[in-house]
Amino acid sequence: MNIFLTGATGLVGGELLVTLSKRSEVKKIYCLLRSATIEQATERLKKVFSLHGDVYNEEQIVPVLGNLFDDNLTETLKHTKQLDDVDVVLHSAANTSFSRFNDEQVEKANIGGLTKILLWAKQLPHLQTFLYIGTATICGKDVTHRVVYEDESPNLEATHLVKYTYTKMKGELIIREHLPEDKILIARPSIIMGDSRPIMPRSPVILWAMATINHLRLIPVNEHSQLDIIPVNYAADAIVALLFAKRNHTVYHISAGEAGATTALRLSKMLSSYFDDMPPFNFINNSMLNQVKHWTKDRLAPESELYTYKNYLDYWHETFEDKGKLRLLFTGLDPYLGFMELGHVFDNTRLLEDVGIENTEPADVYMEKSMAFVEKIDILEGAIDP
Repeated sequence: MNIFLTGATGLVGGELLVTLSKRSEVKKIYCLLRSATIEQATERLKKVFSLHGDVYNEEQIVPVLGNLFDDNLTETLKHTKQLDDVDVVLHSAANTSFSRFNDEQVEKANIGGLTKILLWAKQLPHLQTFLYIGTATICGKDVTHRVVYEDESPNLEATHLVKYTYTKMKGELIIREHLPEDKILIARPSIIMGDSRPIMPRSPVILWAMATINHLRLIPVNEHSQLDIIPVNYAADAIVALLFAKRNHTVYHISAGEAGATTALRLSKMLSSYFDDMPPFNFINNSMLNQVKHWTKDRLAPESELYTYKNYLDYWHETFEDKGKLRLLFTGLDPYLGFMELGHVFDNTRLLEDVGIENTEPADVYMEKSMAFVEKIDILEGAIDP
């Protein structure tokens, strides 16, 4: 099998690359990389493998220069003759920013870039599978506090918290415009956070939100809402296993499901056991988030309920000094709190039945192995591009 992989240096793509490289069925993995030269691209790929001490095979791993934003990407790939033997296209690359300031770039990468890859992939002579890494959160914010099933999405009527989930929903529709159903495989991971192994994750994505919540301690979110969170290594193992499995469906949730879901309260207890020198966690109603934002701007009315938590406001003053830093943190954290409030749990019955893997551990269990990495996260730096 010869695979064309996008996003090979990303959080999920990097794990997919390493996991695929260990499969005896995989002959070549062509990796699309945004680099000036093949030499630079090769160095980037070597770093993916060296991070956790995996073996890099230069005969198996082949860099291909390209950019999702390049208007000529489709033609470039068509004229790269070594790619004619590709059997599987695995599209993992995406702009995952939640910031509204990046909405245009998110759309260009996640819709425009995907379309360019599809226009090339559809003419491959040996294409067996186009594997698209989507997200379970395309169900939108209208569905709350229940189990969500694969067939409920994509739904054009759904409203979205961030542009990212909208573009991933549109991506699934675009794929079906270009390819027949028997060549499509869509994997929808839920929230990916950290690694269940005691090793440094490839990216602090999502870990930043947990590290920020850990520092704030007064959190405007429902502590009992269900959170469907999985580690990146579980996501990669499940997706690769799914690629080689006898499948009965086109779309699969890669998720914790009911058995592996957690809550903010359970995560807070785990964090408290490790970071015991901070105030205790206190969860307040999400409606008070606006009061928090007004307080950071010195515009909060004197009779506001938030002043009943004076000890936490004093703690914020002492810890962050500048209220501008708090405004930055809460601006970045806002969409994460929104997702936490939704209480989504994504049914993973299809995955467990067709692949036969075990359910992942809940995040409050496996994340204990990553606390040393959480401690090192610069939350102010991460807030700039959450």
